[in-house]
Amino acid sequence: MRVLALDYGSTRCGCALSDPTGTIVTPIEPVLRPSSRAGMAALSTLAVEREAELVLIGLPLSLNGQDSEQTRETRAFAERLGKRVSAPVELYDERFTTRIAARSAGAGSSEDSRAAAVLLEDWLSRRA
Repeated sequence: MRVLALDYGSTRCGCALSDPTGTIVTPIEPVLRPSSRAGMAALSTLAVEREAELVLIGLPLSLNGQDSEQTRETRAFAERLGKRVSAPVELYDERFTTRIAARSAGAGSSEDSRAAAVLLEDWLSRRA
């Protein structure tokens, strides 16, 4: 199943995509201002063009697992995006993905998209 992973931020949304077998994860170009009309359209188009069968969105829970303002904003974003794409949208705990992505070098990919890739790799490994 091809999965599109998103690391949502109000300024940039990191994006990563799995191959159909769920073996290879590739960071792709982030989408700017994802909550804007243009950003939502870009994400919807991305899901269709890349034939995503699932959209996985990182959920930024606090360290103790509770919701924060960012968590609530991300849930609202996921709900809005879910109304625009035909693929199911799933939220997944993203604690530490940005920190891990910051430590990994990725020639040509943004830190936001590397964080989405870390999120997707973790999700895929837990499903295996």
